[in-house]
Amino acid sequence: MATIVQDFNWNKLQNGSDIRGIALEGIPDERVNLTPAVAKILGQAFVTWLSGKVNKPSTQLIVAVGRDSRLSGPAIMQATLDGITSIGSQALDFEMASTPAMFMSTITAGFECDGAIMLTASHLPFNRNGLKFFTAQGGLEKKDISDILQLAASNNFEIATEKGTISQRDFMSVYANQFVEQIRQAVNHPTNFEHPLSGLKIIVDAGNGAGGFYADRVLQPLGADTTGSQFLEPDGNFPNHVPNPEDPTAMAAICQAVIEHQADFGIIFDTDVDRSAAVDSTGKELNRNRLIGLISAIVLQEHPGSTIVTDSITSDGLTQFIQQDLGGVHHRFKRGYKNVINESMRLNKDGIESWVAIETSGHAAMKENHFLDDGAYLVSKLLVELAKSKLAGKSLTDLIANLQEPVESQELRIKITTTEFQAYGNEVIDRMQTFAASQSDWKIVPNNYEGVRVACTSESEDGWFLLRLSLHDPVIPVNIESNVAGGVDLIEQRLLAFLETQESLDLAAFGD
Repeated sequence: MATIVQDFNWNKLQNGSDIRGIALEGIPDERVNLTPAVAKILGQAFVTWLSGKVNKPSTQLIVAVGRDSRLSGPAIMQATLDGITSIGSQALDFEMASTPAMFMSTITAGFECDGAIMLTASHLPFNRNGLKFFTAQGGLEKKDISDILQLAASNNFEIATEKGTISQRDFMSVYANQFVEQIRQAVNHPTNFEHPLSGLKIIVDAGNGAGGFYADRVLQPLGADTTGSQFLEPDGNFPNHVPNPEDPTAMAAICQAVIEHQADFGIIFDTDVDRSAAVDSTGKELNRNRLIGLISAIVLQEHPGSTIVTDSITSDGLTQFIQQDLGGVHHRFKRGYKNVINESMRLNKDGIESWVAIETSGHAAMKENHFLDDGAYLVSKLLVELAKSKLAGKSLTDLIANLQEPVESQELRIKITTTEFQAYGNEVIDRMQTFAASQSDWKIVPNNYEGVRVACTSESEDGWFLLRLSLHDPVIPVNIESNVAGGVDLIEQRLLAFLETQESLDLAAFGD
C-alpha cells in the first residue's frame, strides 16, 4: 500500500459532514486523493475517535462497513477494514449496502455496532468516493469530521499486537425485512395481511446503485409485481443514467418505464438510497414540491397541526397547501439536508412538534425513524398510503389534488469569479436586498433564513425569486417561479439588469 506524502492535504477531503475525494483516474485535471492508503488511515482515525466518544478501548469496539456500487468501492473498503482491525477493533463487512442501513446497524438488535462507515459519494461522478460515519446517535457533524481528519493527519495510532477480525454479515436482509413488517402492520390488509401490495405493479429504478434490494427483498415479499424494474444490478460505471432523483434523464427513465409497463407506481433511488422520488400511475413525477406535499399530507393526518421543515427553494403553493389545506405549519429553512434535519430536531427540543424534515432534493428524515434521511423509508410510507388508497377505491395523488404548482420555474447558477467568493457573494445578496426594497412591486419575504427571497407581486410576474450563496461552491444560485406564462422571463430580465451592475459575476447562465 502506497505511503502518504508528508504535506498531504487532509482537510481537502472534508465535505460538510462527509468525507469526499477522488478515488480513480479518468477525469482530466482531477488528481486522486482518496487512495486505499488514505482509507486505511481514515479507518484508524474513526476508530480512535470512536473509542474516545463511547469511552471503550478500541479492542472492544465493533464497527460495520458497507459500500455502494462504485468501481473503487472494493479496494477502498478492504483498506478501511484493514485500518479498523489494525488497532484491534472487530469489523463487520456488509458488502453492498445503503447509507441508512449503516446507521440502523448501530441500533438493530443482534448487531448494535458501536459505529458504522458507509463508502459512497452519492450521485457524484464514477471516479469519486467518500466515507459517511455513524454512531447510535446518528450521522456525524462537521466538527466530528474535522476531528477525525486531524487524527488522520497526525497518523499516530496505537497498533494492536493482535489484530481484530473481519466478519461478513448479511445485514441488508435484516434491514429490508424491517420495511416488510412495517408495511404489513401499517396497511393491516383485511384479507391479505402478508401480501398487502398484491395486485399492484411497482417499478424500481436503482440507477445501477445500491437500491436494487428494494425490489426483491421488500416489494416481492409483500406481493407486488415488480415487472419492468430496471437498472437493479450494481454497476459503478452507471451506464444507463446518473442515479439521482433530481436528474432529468433519470426521472425521464422511470416515468417512461411506468407508462410503458402500465404500472401503478414508480420508485427511483440515488446511489446510496438516502434519497428517493416516485412516479404516479400516469407517469407524472412525484418529486420536489409534489413529494413534499404528499409526505406532508400523510404526516399531518397522523400528527395534525405539526410543523413541516423544508429547504429554502420550495414554492409558495406548497406553503399554502400545507397551511391552508392540511392545517399544518410550513417552516422554510436553509438548503442542506443536515440543516433541515437539525432544524426539525431543534424545534422538537423547543416544544414545537415537527415530524418530518425534507429537502427538494429528495432527502427526507422523519422523527419516527430517528431523523434518518432514508429514501427507502420515505417510499415505504408512500406505499402504505398507496395500498390503503386502493382498498378505499381512491388514488394516492388525491392527497395532493389541491396543491397549486407554479406555471413556470427556473434555476440559474451564477459563477463568482473572485477568490474571496463567500464574502463577495454575501455583499451581492445585501445589495440585492436594498435594490428589491426599492422596487414598488417587489416585497422582501420575512422569516427567510438564507439569501434574500422576494415576492414579485405584479400581475405580469406573480411569483418569487430566491438569491442565495451555494453551500460549498463559488456560485450564487437563483431560483425563480411564476404563476403566469412569461413571468419567469420578466423577473429574470429585471434580475439581469441589477446583476450587470455587479462586478466579478459570470452571467453566462442568463444566456441559456
